Amino acid sequence: MKKKIKKNIKKNIGKIVKIVSRDQTDVLLNEQKWYKPLKTIVKQAKIQDLEKMRKEAARNPLKFWENAAKELAWMEPWKKVLEEKKAPFYQWFVGGKCNIVENALDRHIGTPIERKNAILWEGNSGKSKRFTYGQLYRAVNRMANGLKHLGVVKGDRVVIYLQNIPETAISMLAAAKIGAVHSVVYGGFSAHALKTRVEDAEAKVVVTSDIGYRRDKTIDMKSIVDEVLQGCKCVQKVIVVKQNNEPTPTAKKRGSRRDTPRRVFPETHMEPHRDVFYNHLIAHESEECPTERMDAEDPLFILYTSGTTGTPKGVVHVHGGYMVGIHKTFQTVFDIQSKDTFWCTADPGWITGHSYTVYAPLMAGITTILFEGVQDYPKPDRLWNMVEKYNVTIFYTAPTLIRALMRYGDQWPKKHNLNSLRLLGSVGEPINPEAWRWYYTVIGQKKCPIMDTWWQTETGMFMITPFVTMSLKASSATKPFPGIQAEVVDAQGKKVAPGKGGYLVIKNPWPAMLRTIYKNPKRYLETYWKKIPGWYLTGDMAHKDKDGYFWIQGRSDDVLKIAGHRIGSVEVESALVSHPSVAEAGVIGKPDPVKGETIKAFVVLKKGVSIGARHGEELKEKLKNHVRHEIGPIAVMEEIEYIDQLPKTRSGKIMRRVLRARELGQDAGDVSTLAD
Repeated sequence: MKKKIKKNIKKNIGKIVKIVSRDQTDVLLNEQKWYKPLKTIVKQAKIQDLEKMRKEAARNPLKFWENAAKELAWMEPWKKVLEEKKAPFYQWFVGGKCNIVENALDRHIGTPIERKNAILWEGNSGKSKRFTYGQLYRAVNRMANGLKHLGVVKGDRVVIYLQNIPETAISMLAAAKIGAVHSVVYGGFSAHALKTRVEDAEAKVVVTSDIGYRRDKTIDMKSIVDEVLQGCKCVQKVIVVKQNNEPTPTAKKRGSRRDTPRRVFPETHMEPHRDVFYNHLIAHESEECPTERMDAEDPLFILYTSGTTGTPKGVVHVHGGYMVGIHKTFQTVFDIQSKDTFWCTADPGWITGHSYTVYAPLMAGITTILFEGVQDYPKPDRLWNMVEKYNVTIFYTAPTLIRALMRYGDQWPKKHNLNSLRLLGSVGEPINPEAWRWYYTVIGQKKCPIMDTWWQTETGMFMITPFVTMSLKASSATKPFPGIQAEVVDAQGKKVAPGKGGYLVIKNPWPAMLRTIYKNPKRYLETYWKKIPGWYLTGDMAHKDKDGYFWIQGRSDDVLKIAGHRIGSVEVESALVSHPSVAEAGVIGKPDPVKGETIKAFVVLKKGVSIGARHGEELKEKLKNHVRHEIGPIAVMEEIEYIDQLPKTRSGKIMRRVLRARELGQDAGDVSTLAD
């Protein structure tokens, strides 16, 4: 027996020595696996002393953010960094004059950046376009002048209802340039969802297209807008981007009949005196347009985010603080280099697309990628083909997409050369350890750190995030960004012990924070500031380990309480997904008179896993035991139901309240962000 123990110790020591001797080291500490960055990445990082930066930001956060603001161009300097008299209606860089477009485009003109690629776009069909900074600058100016000729002035709202095409970014920038407030509505939304947003924003102009593409489907975008605008009094003009003569998305071979331009829809109906084609609007416009001088607190955009009940919330972001926050976080978290090609897969219809697809990369003067298609069309290697084709250096995507691609197996990414990648990122929801490890091992080839960022539509910028020099733990968002005071507290606002779950809150204001809910300041106060006085309530649950690393458990209404024990839905879902038969899982709590709640799981099986009546029941028992083994005896699974797909938002978050409403026969509330 002693010989056997000695043999095992010797064997394990050999493994540890082998691991530690590598440049990429994996170290087991506190029964958790640490992933240390490559020495070459640490050596080349711009920030060499992260802890010093944290201490300085903690000691004087206003000085930290003021220095960040000085990295950008201002038309007139601010008189005060932060005004707190009307808290929580905070104001940043008071008296400062600026425009985010001056930093995203204007300041690059006349420099070598003008000739660099600003946007690389690939359409659903594979067609591509490139815009240098100079070309994008001129396109934005022509659209800005076109908007002005339609009567758009500073403060007017412009709703943008497009697929992920170049004109989406151009319209955003053009509106901002002349001081209008843009509100991008995801191009896959229904007429009802679009109508609520157009009317709440009191939009003067809507920008749309005649048609849009998704997989092998063609969507009649203009007809949706026409339906929405029946009886709508606020919209005066509709700008229509013409796509009807584009090649069909089912094109197979060059030169074939399927590859030739043809109309896939009848001639677009254009309402006289209201509708104008985009190309006609900009045809004779000047390529120069003065950039509007904006107050730092002037609104930049309204972005609608769903609540559990009621109408969507119009989150308001402003020019000054927003541009400072996203620029600083982007530059430092992704350690931006001048030659980077950055691909954030998020659509501009979401905050991630606003902050880190369009604005921050352009302010940084690097190349950003826009992609109209989906990850597995026409084949499951679509994304990896693009990473290779465009030499992507930083790839930023959602856990849902990662899990979907995992389902197809390793062979698809292995068909492509992914050596251009130096960093990976995750956004949108907590990433389960299984997906994190696959992403790290197969896509990052164990050399690319994963920047698993936590933030929200409301925060505007990264709040809890790794840096490239940090040691990582699979599925932990690590620590707050310098200058951010995050904490985990109970319902009374008292800090909880390490390892114990609670409400994720933010103590201090930050530049990119939302300023209010559009036309509803009362809802702003009640949603974010009154439930736990003195803290900004994120609505997420989390716990913090003894190393100070944060673990996001999911939304507060997605945390289960089983016999007095709090269990995050994400934790149970991660346990299920770690089973070799499971591709995805959604978990809800069902009311129980004894335990408070019991767990029900909705499971999507991996392709190739067959279940007859008998095998299906056997697999359910195996999954229940697997979850108990992974989490502990408190994780008692009462029910499992097999389904083909989970209800998700367009940005990839599982809508557990839809599952819960279906199960309990209740109203699901606002489902305008439901993908299908």
